[in-house]
Amino acid sequence: MTEVAGDRLVDGYTLVVFDLDGVIYLIDRPIPGAVEAVGRLHAAGRAVAYATNNASRRSSEVADLLTGMGVPAEPQEVLTSAAAAAELLRDRFPAGAPVLVVGAEALRAEIRAAGLTPVARADESPVAVVQGYGPQVGWADLAEASVAIRAGAIWVATNTDRTLPSGRGPLPGNGSLVAALRHALDRAPDVVVGKPEAALFATAARRAGAGRTLVVGDRLDTDIEGARRAGLDSLLVLTGVSDVPELLAAPESRRPTYVAMNLAGLFDPAAVARVPGEPDTGGWSAARVDGGLELRGAGRPLDALVALCAAAWSAPVDAADVRPATPEAQRALAALGLAA
Repeated sequence: MTEVAGDRLVDGYTLVVFDLDGVIYLIDRPIPGAVEAVGRLHAAGRAVAYATNNASRRSSEVADLLTGMGVPAEPQEVLTSAAAAAELLRDRFPAGAPVLVVGAEALRAEIRAAGLTPVARADESPVAVVQGYGPQVGWADLAEASVAIRAGAIWVATNTDRTLPSGRGPLPGNGSLVAALRHALDRAPDVVVGKPEAALFATAARRAGAGRTLVVGDRLDTDIEGARRAGLDSLLVLTGVSDVPELLAAPESRRPTYVAMNLAGLFDPAAVARVPGEPDTGGWSAARVDGGLELRGAGRPLDALVALCAAAWSAPVDAADVRPATPEAQRALAALGLAA
């Protein structure tokens, strides 16, 4: 590991904030090792929170889901983009104001709990449109939202995730539905609440009080960028959406502090690396060659990744073109999902 030798990563932080889909579970099934990792944090008395862009469940429902998986969780530990969007609208409009909801029942429930009136049609004169992911959202919902926004309703998106993880690979997320409406209206939402905006992480950090906060996520474009915007350290785990090629191509705004294959990196110094590190690390040497990257040497795949990040992030490079110069390098690249 390229952290302080012998130290566990988690020992440097007071609060660990987890993303959910792709980190703790995939849809409704826990990711191997996640339940045990969170259990270790609870057993050690470490503060834990969960920040999710998923607007299709309420905080209490997420807490129940986690508890059912073996991860004891309280609703107040769960921060959802649906609840944050409802709070924003509650603070902006008078009690009972009509809000057109495009999304799941959980989003309607959050709007109702905030003292506002969820509606479904533009002719009900909504003061705002709130748009979140819902598997039943269709053309008719987007049409009502379009009419309401053109009539002057403010447009709040719970998040703009392009995709969401599934057992069959990434599927269209709320960001894809927002993009359709954005194309029709020829403008962006007035407010985006969820990651990569900093609000969810900043709220979690405030609740924890003094001490350092570590954000753990699987997406560079939401979790990691959101952590950076909030001024927090982050750990990218390669159990969800973002992979090694995306990491190598990441702009500075989406580069994590640490990377690990899974949540074992929280506890095992050998299972986590600080990036970018140096291009000559742990027996590996990475260099830019003819617009791509060349890896030579031998050692652990995670150290190879550190070297590759250092080379890729030092200047523009085709991160998709990574070549092994030794048989050991070829095996390391295969372990990192970079084999040709």
